[in-house]
Amino acid sequence: MASVMGCRTLSKDDVNYRLHFRMINEQQVEDITIEFFYKPHTITLLTFTVVSLMYFAFTRNDADPDNNLRVGLILVISFFLVISTLAFPNGPFTRPHPAIWRMVFGLSVLYFLFLVFIIFLNWEQVKKLMYWLDPNLRYATREADVMEYAINCHVITWERILSHFDIFAFGHFWGWAMKALLIRSYGLCWTISITWELTELFFMHLLPNFAECWWDQVILDILLCNGGGIWLGMTVCRFLEIRTYHWASIKDIHTTTGKIKRAVLQFTPASWTYVRWFDPKSSFQRVAGIYLFMIIWQLTELNTFFLKHIFVFQACHALSWCRILFIGVITAPTVRQYYAYLTDTQCKRVGTQCWVFGAIAFLEALACIKFGQDLFSKTQVLYVILWLICVAFTTFLCLSGMMWFAENYGPRQKNLSECEDSSFIDSCGYIPENVKAGEKEAGSSAAPSRRKRGSGKNKASNGLGSKK
Repeated sequence: MASVMGCRTLSKDDVNYRLHFRMINEQQVEDITIEFFYKPHTITLLTFTVVSLMYFAFTRNDADPDNNLRVGLILVISFFLVISTLAFPNGPFTRPHPAIWRMVFGLSVLYFLFLVFIIFLNWEQVKKLMYWLDPNLRYATREADVMEYAINCHVITWERILSHFDIFAFGHFWGWAMKALLIRSYGLCWTISITWELTELFFMHLLPNFAECWWDQVILDILLCNGGGIWLGMTVCRFLEIRTYHWASIKDIHTTTGKIKRAVLQFTPASWTYVRWFDPKSSFQRVAGIYLFMIIWQLTELNTFFLKHIFVFQACHALSWCRILFIGVITAPTVRQYYAYLTDTQCKRVGTQCWVFGAIAFLEALACIKFGQDLFSKTQVLYVILWLICVAFTTFLCLSGMMWFAENYGPRQKNLSECEDSSFIDSCGYIPENVKAGEKEAGSSAAPSRRKRGSGKNKASNGLGSKK
């Protein structure tokens, strides 16, 4: 009886559910060009780990206690990442290599645990930890303590305008280009951009650097930096959408130039297709999920400014820009997994990277609230209430407009539930195709036909739209 119960036959829905979740949480490499880099080398890795530990343990000078702690911490992180490559899931991407995304997930887990640890310290312990990491932080000052913002806004000169085009303006522009590549929606990007400017207005009584002249906020920020970055990111998206993905094995390329080009292209997406956040028949749950997505995005952006203000370090410090780069990297698989969770009824839960990202965002906010009580005691509740109302109203207007546009002018595509043989559809709409040279020549004028999943090495992908 026990053996019969333990060997229960899975239904078709259970099998599809497990396949869908695996495609967003542990994407498999279907087009392996050099098998050596994708074979498990567990014994070799174990040998290297043990030998490395023996070397560092018995050859270095351990007379300096602080240096011992730093080296030990670095080695703990390094070997945890080694374990990450062995035990953690690939995530939704496989380019340039799944091991990289496993280590990214491992770093996010370490950061999550670090935030949990920080929350249970007191303020003096946190400051001692920061000074131990960087003794120069003892003398750190806030930008708001040495700079003035929104002064003489009626004075508009070319010299003053050009002075704003610094490294931070470029970072602003480039950041929005990356956000557009991740979100792939003009509507969502512009909604987040506008609501963020509203956020700055309502929180500048807490963060003085949020105060900006109207021309700086509207023209330089929204139109030039945000708008230019969104345009660049969406232009790259359109280029990647129309590109033909036909991957040849590096073994089949006989020229040195061709091999080098194929190696460089390993750092590009394996497939890319149009992403549609809204469907003409979008449910309330889907709309609410997109609204929650934008709120968490705003929270993550706010954490960036509150962290450096409360813990006193400037934007140019490594603690600031390393965190920004790290959050940007883990946002890529997070957005991919969250999109799959929202848009496919077969995906019943979010991926692990998405879960950890959400936990990190709320733990950062919790750390800011705990250690910034003096700052938040100055909070004007009316401003916070007005911010919530304005953000909710603006978001509602933008989402309504996007739904109207999707219903009247959006592409008429079949929903996942309307497609035949949905068991052959991977990753919430990702349909691999076998493309043969003969088919491309003979079928160029023929009507497109539905193809089932294939396992050939040369593939062209028309699917959900994410790099593997």
